[in-house]
Amino acid sequence: MFTGIVDDVGTIEAAADTQAGREFRVHCRYTDLAPGESVALNGACLTVRDTAPGWFTVAAVSTTLDRTAMSTWTPGTRVNLERSLRATDRLGGHLVQGHVDGVGRVQRLSREGTALLIDVAVPPGVSALVVPQGSIALDGVSLTVLATPAAGEVRVSIIEYTERHTTLGRLAPGDAVHLEADVIGKYVRALAAPWLPAVPGA
Repeated sequence: MFTGIVDDVGTIEAAADTQAGREFRVHCRYTDLAPGESVALNGACLTVRDTAPGWFTVAAVSTTLDRTAMSTWTPGTRVNLERSLRATDRLGGHLVQGHVDGVGRVQRLSREGTALLIDVAVPPGVSALVVPQGSIALDGVSLTVLATPAAGEVRVSIIEYTERHTTLGRLAPGDAVHLEADVIGKYVRALAAPWLPAVPGA
């Protein structure tokens, strides 16, 4: 479990295909990771395999690669990192499971004062779970849904601090982003499903 509060931006140092999927070596600031620990990379929960101060390795199986943009990660790719939540930690964002629900595509970027507005096209399964002022995770960053400017689109606003301390400030139109809808919305929709119309892709 995570909160969507990124605590480091890592860099992919190496990426290699394996029989099971793909393995990554990640440069980071962490010095006390342990094998078996969970770390979210751009919002996708993966298990640390090997580690030493300043780096760790993780493996993504084929199912994970199919649901994410990880197959495009190459050496030099920067990724948002978050270690798993401890029971005594502050819940600064919202409950994030580290399960990517889909890949969105950045449509537009604009400015409103010092805030950066990001419009993202989202797949139907995610769109059905989005509500204005609700929570959504983009590349592992906990954000509030500012608006839904068009069908199948979500608008979020990020402050200058988030621009500087995550990868979101470097996004450009056409970029892929990992999406995770609010887990509470998932359960509500599942419970209400017998009385709701079917949503393609949900």
